[in-house]
Amino acid sequence: MNLDYITDMVTIRLPAALFVIYLLTHSASGSYPRAQNVTWRSINFKTILTWEPKPSANYSYTVEFSAIGRDKQRNPHCIRSTATMCDLSVSLTDLNVCYTADVLSTPLLGEPTELTEFPNTASPRFCPSKDTEIGRPAFKLMVSDDKKKTTLYVTDPNTALFKDGHQQTIRDIFSDQLQYKVTYRRNKSTGKKVFYSKSNVIEVKDLDRGESYCFNVQAYIPSRDTDKQLGEMSQTQCSNDDNQSIFEVYSIGVIAAAIFLILLLIGLIIAITVVCIKRRQKALQKEKEEVPLNRV
Repeated sequence: MNLDYITDMVTIRLPAALFVIYLLTHSASGSYPRAQNVTWRSINFKTILTWEPKPSANYSYTVEFSAIGRDKQRNPHCIRSTATMCDLSVSLTDLNVCYTADVLSTPLLGEPTELTEFPNTASPRFCPSKDTEIGRPAFKLMVSDDKKKTTLYVTDPNTALFKDGHQQTIRDIFSDQLQYKVTYRRNKSTGKKVFYSKSNVIEVKDLDRGESYCFNVQAYIPSRDTDKQLGEMSQTQCSNDDNQSIFEVYSIGVIAAAIFLILLLIGLIIAITVVCIKRRQKALQKEKEEVPLNRV
């Protein structure tokens, strides 16, 4: 057979064969849309991978994750699932390394498939100890007897992690790296002061005696990147002001309601008194009218 003829046939048929293989593989995998907007959401090490869209009735999602440079793993709750989230809090066991995840578009649970590769979308890199957000701490205030010092007792936020049956706090995770940023101001003033403490018992000294001060606390981890050093700010708490007027202690609405109730009570007392007096007067008048008749 002519060598040129053979060469021509191979040249013509090879691309055609490759095209057929491409169609077969891509038509099978292409029937499952890829996940989009794959995002990590993590607060106090409660770490959830989310994505879109919600799958139709003919496919599901499977999540694979791994520490950088290590083998991929799967969470049993996120295999061929129709959910668009996967809780990986307990799966990311090494908090000091970085992870990536892939969301695969797969057949429904129980449906057979001959495919070995599925459409997938990779997540951004996530490093638990560096990226998880720290929630707001709770704290209590105690004012000294001389009113010049206020002590804040801060409670470390709990995490989603457990060790030996004990729920860990952010102090258990970060140890000496954890500090607290305290922001305080005189009540009804805009000027603020800030300082940092490594302790959960924080003393604020040299305050004006008898004045009310307002405080906020947030976790501070200086070893992190600048934009992730501060946690969520606590709710504002204010100490009592010995010199507050009634209008500062209570809102106008509360004062108005109290005045209304007092006036209502006074009105009821007056009304009852008037009714009683009128009844008494009628009774006396009736007695006077009956006296002459009895004598006759």
